Amino acid sequence: TTAELGGAIEEAIRGYGYSPVANLTGHGLGRYQAHGEPSIPNRAVDKGVVLSAGDVIAIEPFATDGVGRITEAREAEIFSFVAKRPVRSPPARALLKEVQERYSTLPFARRWLSGERIEYAIGQLLRAGVLHRYPLLVEAEDALVSQAEDTVIVLEGGCEVTTRRR
Repeated sequence: TTAELGGAIEEAIRGYGYSPVANLTGHGLGRYQAHGEPSIPNRAVDKGVVLSAGDVIAIEPFATDGVGRITEAREAEIFSFVAKRPVRSPPARALLKEVQERYSTLPFARRWLSGERIEYAIGQLLRAGVLHRYPLLVEAEDALVSQAEDTVIVLEGGCEVTTRRR
């Protein structure tokens, strides 16, 4: 279950003398969906989801030397397409076209974008509800945070880690 995974992640993190980040999790993966259900906690929890053969998950432990809580900064560098809506500004229309063609619903970084007046165009698309922003995350005590991620396919008799470091 996802609860058992969370307990194992917390045990490993605490074994190195750090704290798990409680309000960030791993997640399910789907086609054109980088973050889906179920959530994979970074700490022990009472109830979890039973994983089934065919599920694809990202186990994403976050560890810190702080209190283990993340807050959102005002800035954002990562965005994703939400819905097509009319926009009047030519730079915003051009950016909308680029985002749909290159990224579909997958997240993308501001630095990957091309064209004129990118900051203005992003602002227009955010106000129109076309883009979703992912704010920068900061540890509550301004402490260090580490993160790793492995993708796992659940099989009948176990699992396959598709991102194994060699």
